[in-house]
Formats: sequence, structure tokens, C-alpha cells
Amino acid sequence: MNKPVSSILSAAAAAAPRKDAHIGRMLVEQGKLTPDQVEKVRLLQKQEGLRFGEAAKRLGLVSDADIQQVLSRQFDYPYLQDGNGNYPSTLMAAYQPFSTEVEVLRSIRSQLMLRWFTAGRKKLAIASVNPGDGTSLLAANLAVVFSQLGEQTLLVDANLRAPRQHQIFNLPAERGLADVLAGRSGLDMVAMVESFVDLSLLPAGSPVPNPQELFNRASFGVLNQTLCDRFDIVLYDTPAFLSSADALIVAARAGGVLLVVRKDRTRVADLADFSDQLRRSGVEIVGSVMVSF
Repeated sequence: MNKPVSSILSAAAAAAPRKDAHIGRMLVEQGKLTPDQVEKVRLLQKQEGLRFGEAAKRLGLVSDADIQQVLSRQFDYPYLQDGNGNYPSTLMAAYQPFSTEVEVLRSIRSQLMLRWFTAGRKKLAIASVNPGDGTSLLAANLAVVFSQLGEQTLLVDANLRAPRQHQIFNLPAERGLADVLAGRSGLDMVAMVESFVDLSLLPAGSPVPNPQELFNRASFGVLNQTLCDRFDIVLYDTPAFLSSADALIVAARAGGVLLVVRKDRTRVADLADFSDQLRRSGVEIVGSVMVSF
């Protein structure tokens, strides 16, 4: 039998104090409030009929950013405050989740979920024409926003020539994808990103003289399937098209590619050539993103 509306409203009202108590406890755990300050907040809350966060801000004890941080934890939407995590500020999805730029990233995520990550698809390569076009940063930020959605997300640094993801996420780089493909390591090289419970990284690993040969091995196909069995989303950061053919091989394994175009830098002729070669390799161009960072 369905519950009457009055019962539902009563339950919601009863839950509000518990939620406020949870917020107060988290602020104490983070060192933002002392137990005595929590009591002052609760007193003002009762006197003025305010939410806990509103009362705490009225007293000048916390900032909007402090409240947003604890609310994000309540709703399993992890992000970091400046100074935490020791990641670069360009990892905007980690530090500025409510900015216009990250809203654009979430829009890209939504389009990819609707247009690509359906019908069992889990893999996507991210590629550009020129080195320095921003592929690695876009891949890193997209990986964060996918993980914030609750998707078990793996970012694979397939740029064996100039890897960056281990630097962005402050993880060891001694072993990784190259070592797995060469048969020297296993999937224990996949590392969880501590600040984001649903995000993992497979770094590029040991420097190798023959990336194309490694990507053409059957072991890469086996690895792809294994990763898709373990994760909901697998993103591949690839080298630039003009520096090697690696991106074509990785994109062909993934089946689809998101192209990164740098404003005022990427030449139309080069992009057309890259797109043509991708299509002839059987790769679906899922979309393109123009970046300026």
C-alpha cells in the first residue's frame, strides 16, 4: 500500500535534523568547526529557522566553499578544495566543479553517454593533430567528471612517447601500459586515484622504443576486453597524429574517437587528413572539442 502524503512529509521533516547533524559532524572532522561552534550554530538555527549551513555562514564560521564541499560528500560528488590533492589547477573538474568550464565538460559527458557509451560500448580514444593541443588535460578532466557520475572510470595513458597522466595525478610511472603489453606486468599496475573513489589510472609505464609494435600485438586486444569487463568507462589518452601513427592504432582498437582541436592552432587541412585516415581505419568520429587552455 502507498504511504499517505502526510507520512512522507513527516519522514522528510524528521530526516532534516539528521542531515544537519551529519553536515555538522563532517565540518568538525574537516577542522572547519569545533564542537562548541556547532552548538552555537544549532542555537541560531533554532532561533531563526535556518538550515545548518546558512546558520554557520551567518555566524561567519564557514564559507560557501566549505558548505559545497560537505554537500558534495553527502551526495557522492567528490571534488577538492584549493590546496588539497596536490594536482595542477588545470584539473578543473577536481577544483572548480561549479565553473562554466566544467559545466561544458559535463555537457560533453552527457553527449558521449547518449551518443557513444550505449549498447555495450565502453572504450573511447581521445586524440588531436598536434602535440600540445590539450589532449591529456581534456582526457584527465573528462575522466574526473565521468567518475563523479558514479561510473567506474579508467584513464589509460596510451601516449607512450610523451606520457603526462602520471604527472597530472601524482602517481608512480615506473611501470604501466607498456609493461603490461610487453608481458612484464599485470593489471596490478592499474592505480586508484585516491581523491576520487570511482577513478583509476593505468600510466604509460616504462619508456619503450617501439610503441607501434606493442599496440599491434594481440595482447592489446586482450587487454581492451579485460578492461571493459572491469570498468564502465575506459578513456585512452593518445599521442598527436603528426608525431606518430599510434593514435590511429589505439582509436581503431577503441572503435571511436573524440577529436581535440586547439583554437588558432590546429590546421583545417591536417584535421581533415587525420579524420580521413581515422574513417578509413574503421574508427567512428564521435565528436570534436575545441579547447583554448
